[in-house]
Order: sequence, then C-alpha cells, then structure tokens
Amino acid sequence: MIGYGSQGRTHALNLRDSGVADIVIGLKASSATRAKAQADGFPVLTAGEAAADADVVAVMVSDEAHRDLWRDELEPNIQPGAALIFAHGLSVRFGLVAPRADLDVILASPKGIGPRIRDLYEAGEGVFCLFGVHQDASGGAHALGLSYAAALGCGRKGILETTFAAECESDLFGEQVVLCGGVAELVDGAFMKLVNAGYPPEVAWFECFYELKLVTDLMFEKGVAGAFGRISNTAEYGAYLTGPRIIGDASKAAMDEVLSEVRSGAFVRKLMTDYDAGSPELLARRKALGERTIERVGAHLADVASRAGG
Repeated sequence: MIGYGSQGRTHALNLRDSGVADIVIGLKASSATRAKAQADGFPVLTAGEAAADADVVAVMVSDEAHRDLWRDELEPNIQPGAALIFAHGLSVRFGLVAPRADLDVILASPKGIGPRIRDLYEAGEGVFCLFGVHQDASGGAHALGLSYAAALGCGRKGILETTFAAECESDLFGEQVVLCGGVAELVDGAFMKLVNAGYPPEVAWFECFYELKLVTDLMFEKGVAGAFGRISNTAEYGAYLTGPRIIGDASKAAMDEVLSEVRSGAFVRKLMTDYDAGSPELLARRKALGERTIERVGAHLADVASRAGG
C-alpha cells in the first residue's frame, strides 16, 4: 500500500479485516503518517522497498505525485508480473504513469471519502466501487480487481465495471462542475448576493448553506422528484421557475468547455504545471477561500452553538 492518507489507510485496514494477511505500507522516510501506520500494526518501508517484494502494489498517494513516484521508486523496483492498483484513473489515462507491459493494471475506485468508507465497513456496510482493467498481463487481472474491491467492503453495496477513461473524465467533470467547484461558487455567490443586498449574514448563511445538506440528504434518499414531493409547494414551484434560469445556456456552455478541457488533458497539464512550480496557484486559491465572508460567518455560528452546548 503506497501512501497512508485518507484512502491508503482505509484500504489497508479494510483489506486486513477482510483477511489479507501480508500488507506493507510504503512511505517517504519523512512522512508524517509513518507513526500512524506503525501504530495500526503495519510494517513501513520506503515505496521502492515495499514495491520490490509485492505481488500487488496499490498506489494511494495524490494524483499529481504519481509521475515522480512511478519514475523514481516504483518502476525501477516493481517485480515482473505484479499488479498495479489505482483508486483513480488520472495518472494512467493522461500518461503520468506508463506501466510496463508485464504488469496488470487495475482500477478500484470506491465512491466515498476514506474515513467514511472505513466507518461503513466497520458497521457491516459498504459503498459502490467503480472497477476496471486497463492491462491484463496475467490473465487474472479481472478476478484480482474484483477480489480487491470486495475486500474493501464494496461487494456489500455494488461493484460496477467501467474504464479508466470513463471513471477519470467523469470524476474530474463532476468534481469541477457540481460537487466542489459548482456548489462552492453557487453557495458563495448566492450568500454574498443576499449580504450585499442588506440581509443579515447569519440569515443568508442558513438559507444558502446550512439547509443545503438537508435538501441534498433528502434528494439522496428519495431522488429529486421524491424530495420535491416533500418540500413546500412554494419551494417546489420556485425551483421549477428559477433552476433553469440559474443553470441556463451560459452554464451549459461552460460545462462544454470544462468537459473539453478534461478530455483533452488541458486540465491535467495545468495541474501538473502548477505542481511542478510548487503549487503556488493552488495554495493562493486555498488561502483566499478560507478568507471568504461565508467562512467567517460559519465559524462564528459554530462558536455560538458550541458555547450554547448545541
């Protein structure tokens, strides 16, 4: 298991609890997670050392680190006939990693944040997993990938077969347009519109941010139509009139641009250019996000709730 962050730790623990007996963690000598892996009872080596004796090498570090890790430590050490497993298809799809022809190359992408996947596993449940085989050198890659996904606990929910390209491209698009980029800007834009129009920031926070989880939880449980059947007629009627105005032709044209940039590799090239420069744009944007008004209001309300004991 190369990496012991959100996904790496969850994969290692779930695999062990499912009966995989010989798991070694590969980390940099300076990694802050070495102590955690050792405390969890795993032997820890460097990535190259771990790969040298492994039949299966699961790469669970951040996408942008795959290129250098593969070039410097994994490719020189991974043994002939081994299997490479990735939780995301980006590095293979866009050529950051070019696996040798003698290796099995497998996608096992559980659809969830690592700690949540672990919590569900311990509760006897699981999450859906996207699974695919990019390269089947041994003839057994399909069976191995399914076994790996099942050992994560995903067999309790569902394992769906796909390709590296389909998983990677749809994942990047969904993150940027809906889950992270789209939601964050929609929430902040609506919040600031109310604040700038003179409404109390606390009220705007509740209406544009706090209630979002309540509605999306209901949509997840009942579907969009089912959720709309359980909200007020006022909210439902307003949604029909206004939703297409907010996500109109301009938004759909922007989606076309985003999808084109994902498919062409333009986004990954930007990601790697920033990474190679020390991630200045990522770090600057992360800092700016933390300084937004909505963050200060949310922190203030959390503090009020904490002092009130709620």
